[in-house]
Amino acid sequence: MHNPQVKAIRFIELLLLSSALILYIAGSILQDTFFLRLATEALIFGGLAMSVDLLLGIVGLLSLGQAFYFGFGAYLSALVLKEISPSFFLAIGIVTLSSIVLGWIASFIALRSKGVYFALITFGLAQVAAKVVYNTRSLGASDGMMGVPILQIWTPFGSIDTSQPGAFFLITLLTIGVLYAALKYFLTTPMGSIWHAIRCNEDRLAYVGYKSKGPKQVAFILATVVAAVSGALYPMLRGFVSPELMFFSVSGNAVVTVVLGGVGTLIGPILGSVLLTSFKSIIGTWTVHHHIVIGMIFVVIVVSAPKGLAGLLAKYLGSKHSSKGGE
Repeated sequence: MHNPQVKAIRFIELLLLSSALILYIAGSILQDTFFLRLATEALIFGGLAMSVDLLLGIVGLLSLGQAFYFGFGAYLSALVLKEISPSFFLAIGIVTLSSIVLGWIASFIALRSKGVYFALITFGLAQVAAKVVYNTRSLGASDGMMGVPILQIWTPFGSIDTSQPGAFFLITLLTIGVLYAALKYFLTTPMGSIWHAIRCNEDRLAYVGYKSKGPKQVAFILATVVAAVSGALYPMLRGFVSPELMFFSVSGNAVVTVVLGGVGTLIGPILGSVLLTSFKSIIGTWTVHHHIVIGMIFVVIVVSAPKGLAGLLAKYLGSKHSSKGGE
């Protein structure tokens, strides 16, 4: 059965994967550092945007505080790497387990309300966390934490040095890819069907014998884990973390990224993150007023493609299929 949305998602998946491999090969040959690190950062923030899309696009919950969990993962990863052991797998493992607990606790607070009240509660939680970190001297206060060591990541093919941009780009691509595959798997399960039902009409769910509280909590915890694990990669890339990672601007950019790429597609936010990061870098070299230019571009895209770039591509594929059928 022809489904333009599915075809659009598969096309974007192939486009991003092939572009990533081409960038890696070209960057390795040319000994490029800037573009490989820029692409790595785009993937990391794409993971954050993916967590927003899980709540917003799949379950119908607008979270304005995903930066809290992203920053939590970044700070915890930096602490593990500096104070315990410079181990990639140890840092990711501790962040994953801790974020499950954090998401479980936060879900009891945030899921007590719906709609705009849910958005405000998540925003409030992030603001409180950011202020606490900003004023905690042991975490570097406003200066953040610096001096995160360079890692040697063991693989079956040999040790990988994270100071090598190409190698860490592949590690990041693999990590975000695993998170994406895990979320796609959940969407094929009965839990995923319940999430879609909650977004469509939560009140009617009770009439078919299902409760929405449990599935919403699972989605919230999963979104927390995805955001935190993505954040855990940040200090490995930059060598430091800052309380700015928990600011509202980070959460706001993630929501913008989701809308730009396509709400409810999971892969759209990653595409949106790549484009938004590229816009900031390229336009930022032209003018100090790059935020104005990017804002205008965003407005044009939203007006011309209300369902994001993934929706625009799906519309194009659908019309192309219809024209061929008419012939």
